[in-house]
Amino acid sequence: MDKVQLIRQRLLTAQSRQKSYADKRRRDLVFTIRDKVFLRVSPMKGVMRFRKRSKLSPRFIGPYEIPDRVGAVAYHLAPTSELSFIHPVFHVSMQRKYISDSSQVLEEPVIPLDEKLSYEEESMAIVDRQVRKLRSKEIEFVKVLWRNHTVEEATWEIEDAMRVKYPHLFQSTGTYLS
Repeated sequence: MDKVQLIRQRLLTAQSRQKSYADKRRRDLVFTIRDKVFLRVSPMKGVMRFRKRSKLSPRFIGPYEIPDRVGAVAYHLAPTSELSFIHPVFHVSMQRKYISDSSQVLEEPVIPLDEKLSYEEESMAIVDRQVRKLRSKEIEFVKVLWRNHTVEEATWEIEDAMRVKYPHLFQSTGTYLS
């Protein structure tokens, strides 16, 4: 009997030690109906989930709306085409609250697309010039700013080819942005 008491005492000691490691400030997550949440996905190497594959696959997907609650710690998510092949009820530990921030919403640029869903790049201005010297010749380059792109995305092009394709860029000296 003494051995059983000793084992019970040691188990209680170990249990209380583990309880002390727990986060005292932890709060249980509670979502309300119509809240939006992100869904945690576990990335696995070589497995394609939610149309993403690689070590850069997202840890959370969404946001999804909660139409109703199922039990104390589970929520039903609104059905979407992404979630059509899995069960729509998820435990609260698989969800993270979505907090909308209107300052981080990016406006989508309007780009005219043709029937092949492509568009033609249009040059806007010449940002810079550069002469690259090789052993026996010199090649003149111009840095071209393209429509629907930022200055950081400007590309270096050969001046002769650009002069043939876009002669309007070279007609006046006012096209430089530097």
